[in-house]
Amino acid sequence: MKIDKPGNALPAGLLNESTARTTNTKTSPAPQQSSTSVSLGSTATQLSKMEASMAGTPVVDANKVTQIKQAISDGRFQVNSSAVADGLIQSVRDLIRSQA
Repeated sequence: MKIDKPGNALPAGLLNESTARTTNTKTSPAPQQSSTSVSLGSTATQLSKMEASMAGTPVVDANKVTQIKQAISDGRFQVNSSAVADGLIQSVRDLIRSQA
């Protein structure tokens, strides 16, 4: 099945419409320069400061990861199966609610 057929031309109505659009975009005047002042307010300033302070904060607590690795290696790490099951059930409930 061929997608495009090189022998078929565009209908006259579409050809004229595309020509008109091209002509309008070529002859439109350049936008005028104007000065606009924007004030974002104190909330935007606070958010910007928070973002800057969080930029240096690592996403992962390397010390905590090291402690957990060591506990796993030593055999001291115990999984709370009840907490894992509760978390999985809650995740499924959230997914079901979002689908409804």
